[in-house]
Amino acid sequence: MAFVAANPGKAGKREIARHFGITGGARIYLKRLLREMADDGLLEKRQKKLIRAGALPPVLVAHVTARDGDGELLAEPANWDADEQGAAPKILVIPDRGRGQTRAPGLGDRLLLRLTEDTPGAEATHAGRIIKLLERQVSSVLGILRQARGRTYLEPIDRRQHELDIDPSDLKEAEDGDLVSVALLPRRGRYGTGRGKIVKRIGAMHSEMAISEIALHTHGIPHRFPERVIAEAAAAEPATMDNREDWRRLPLITIDPADAKDHDDAVHAEADTDPDNPGGHVVTVAIADVAYYVRPGSALDREAHLRGNSVYFPDRVIPMLPEDLSNGLCSLKEGEDRPAMAVRMVFDARGTKTRHSFHRIMMRSAVKLSYQQAQGAIDGTPDLVADAVRDDILKPLWAAYASLKKGRDAREPLDLDLPERKIRLKEDGTVDSVHVPERLDAHKLIEEFMIQANVAAAETLEKAGVPLLYRIHDASSPEKLEALKEFLSTLGIRLAASGGLRPAAFNTILKKVAGEPDAELVNQVILRSQAQAEYSPDNIGHFGLNLRRYAHFTSPIRRYADLIVHRGLIRALKLGDDGLPDGMETKLEVIGADVSAAERRAMLAERETVDRLIALWLADQVGARFAGRISGVVKSGLFVRLDDTGADGFVPASTIGDDYYHYDESSHSMSGRTTGETFSLGDRVEVRLVEAAPYAGSLRFELLSEGHYHKRKSARDRTAARQHKDRARTTQRSGGPDRHKSRQSKRRRT
Repeated sequence: MAFVAANPGKAGKREIARHFGITGGARIYLKRLLREMADDGLLEKRQKKLIRAGALPPVLVAHVTARDGDGELLAEPANWDADEQGAAPKILVIPDRGRGQTRAPGLGDRLLLRLTEDTPGAEATHAGRIIKLLERQVSSVLGILRQARGRTYLEPIDRRQHELDIDPSDLKEAEDGDLVSVALLPRRGRYGTGRGKIVKRIGAMHSEMAISEIALHTHGIPHRFPERVIAEAAAAEPATMDNREDWRRLPLITIDPADAKDHDDAVHAEADTDPDNPGGHVVTVAIADVAYYVRPGSALDREAHLRGNSVYFPDRVIPMLPEDLSNGLCSLKEGEDRPAMAVRMVFDARGTKTRHSFHRIMMRSAVKLSYQQAQGAIDGTPDLVADAVRDDILKPLWAAYASLKKGRDAREPLDLDLPERKIRLKEDGTVDSVHVPERLDAHKLIEEFMIQANVAAAETLEKAGVPLLYRIHDASSPEKLEALKEFLSTLGIRLAASGGLRPAAFNTILKKVAGEPDAELVNQVILRSQAQAEYSPDNIGHFGLNLRRYAHFTSPIRRYADLIVHRGLIRALKLGDDGLPDGMETKLEVIGADVSAAERRAMLAERETVDRLIALWLADQVGARFAGRISGVVKSGLFVRLDDTGADGFVPASTIGDDYYHYDESSHSMSGRTTGETFSLGDRVEVRLVEAAPYAGSLRFELLSEGHYHKRKSARDRTAARQHKDRARTTQRSGGPDRHKSRQSKRRRT
């Protein structure tokens, strides 16, 4: 035991025998002794070498799980059994910048570490230097429990994973067909079947809760708060008036979605009484003072950083903060005293901001309204709640918005019109319908007020010289612009030269196609041509909003970047001792990268959940016909977006017809060599649903519509082409003798 401890990771059976002079037949007894010591838990075997049980090997795989108070990464051993070994040790991660790493490690990464003698700091017990960044490896699997032919096994959601045998004696009340989470167990022998034990029964696959659980698991989104975080939130006390102005008499109101539970912004507006500002307005935006409750370096702060933002599913929210705060003390509830950070902005009649000031206040929301309630009151159909505040509160808000809209129109931000489809769920969590909610002036009012508050925050911090996270949006890359130009040219639309291109150039195109059949498609393609917005301490402006400086200030309940901005304002304006700590400027780049990655992860999870829910909803409509539009063209086939649900599905090129279909990237089209039949991006088509795969969130269609022809064909030629196509479809559906060979050869050609 002493020899193994003195030679961690180097003591194998051969080394032990050599050290103790064990030769000949005595090696058999040594092998037996070592096996017994391992069975007794005294030794562990790692890579054919022995270490003392519970000790860390000199080289190990670890998962990055958190950051310490200084912002440094902390990792835990990947193969650590907390039930057997207790709490996992923390390892301070030391980057090795000399190894040509392609990117900096971040939260959730999997690393190969070599333990070092470096000081681990106050929050870790070991220090380890990075040898290599590894692909993330799952320690648990999500899948469907299957019980058939006397076997209990898991059918993984991810088709790249293999089936796992499940112990039928501990199913956690799961039944055949249920979605379950399974922890991986060691294989029995080198070639044995994979094994697992059920950790949690999630429920029947038809529910939204089960569908969203797939996204959480697939993307590694944290969704269970540690006990320390819950305890901190539960122990929070209501804010006091220290360092605050009393604004409780100001009739601030919240306007949110009807089903909103957390209210992090409130608004108020009035005409400016300054005679030097005729037609001007004073707009106040108050934002929940989350910084008061979530202090730097606390467990709440570390968890919020790890999550990055809240994640919104159709009937479920994974909050960044525990509900005691997000729906409780931080939420600006009607009639209750709440701490807030407020910005008072003065605009002239043209909607130009002339000045602003930030304040740390105590407020009391006068009323809670939904977008529909507020809009109904302005449109002359108020309910009792909205009617009571229509003249004194709502009409001044709309008057101020009319001025701000002039300023927005003069600024000319990118004005995409992309209807957002929403899913209505039944009480059992299944899909009831898909609809496109109307975009109201109430939505636009709140959006513009928030944008102006965000601009004011960025300007204040920049002027004070306090580091901040900007919300940046770069201009489109030359490659994306070139692809956009090629697409627009197929519609007879010309895009101006790329040098110095501004949002107004895109808006000119969008106005030209407004009301046309191709309008939605053009909006989508222009959106795809744009860069991804992100967070960074280095400002390059916001291209889409056409702003020189911009930061997120208005949603600290659900975005960590906003909390950083709040702390910066507290520090810059000396509004308390809970502001941005000194030295944070060296950590903002990493924080910006973390929260940008978390945002992309959340968006992908939300989109995939909607796709899976719609695929599940359509699963019993296989064989039905749908109208849609070609939304993408690739070498392997066509993507089609359905009109009624907005769902995307795929038409494999091998199923279009018995012809060679050539993909033309420049025109975003696919043309038949024999028939001349062409399918292009944006074409209206009719399809038949062939397959719905709810777990993957994918749909497969059969194309029923004919394409178009570039060259003028005679009626005889078109009839021949149609008959040629019909024969191919008949053969495919009937499963004729040449079907497999025909598809295989076409697939190779395509």
